[in-house]
Amino acid sequence: MSGSSSMRPEKSNAIMTIPNLITVVRFLGTPLFVWLVLSRHEYGWGVFVLAIMGCTDWIDGFVARKLNQTSQLGRIMDPLADRVALVAVTITLVVAHILPLWLLLLLVIPDVVLLSVTLYFFRGDADLKVTMLGKTRTAALMIGTPMLLLAKALDSDFTFVLAWVFLGAGMVMHVIAFSQYFVAVMAKHRELHLPGPDDTNSTDSSGHQAPGQGRQ
Repeated sequence: MSGSSSMRPEKSNAIMTIPNLITVVRFLGTPLFVWLVLSRHEYGWGVFVLAIMGCTDWIDGFVARKLNQTSQLGRIMDPLADRVALVAVTITLVVAHILPLWLLLLLVIPDVVLLSVTLYFFRGDADLKVTMLGKTRTAALMIGTPMLLLAKALDSDFTFVLAWVFLGAGMVMHVIAFSQYFVAVMAKHRELHLPGPDDTNSTDSSGHQAPGQGRQ
């Protein structure tokens, strides 16, 4: 038991770790992308920045596991960087008339609902594990988005269609992942705040029955 648990990377309260610095690079890439697309109309360089950001999304997790540098801050920053990047990139492409507004709404509204419910119930992070579907969703959107920008730069119909295949699959998974996370948030809320079977079936030392006992 002790041998298996020692093999697992433990989360620490460290801040200045290599994975966290890599995640910061991903954060910084977002305003750079916005500037390149909206101010400079450099779609090719925008694709390059998105590719670098996508690589850092994989690299920070790999480095964290290899160097045993997983941290509580990193666990929060990593998915936050993904969401900030996706929303900011989508807004940028809508403003640039490359993406339709409905796709932005479909992306943002589920996130706003989930964030609101999480803040209401937990006053912060619900500490939910990122699912494989959620990771696949993010990957599909992070592939489809730069491909759509690349299609604009190359004026390629094939790249445009392929980009929408990834974007369409990503948005379907986004809605499904939202449903899964929402159910998980509600289940965790019930688990933490509703009395367990030991509480409801027990009788205290004064002889009082637990609420609900004796009712038909």
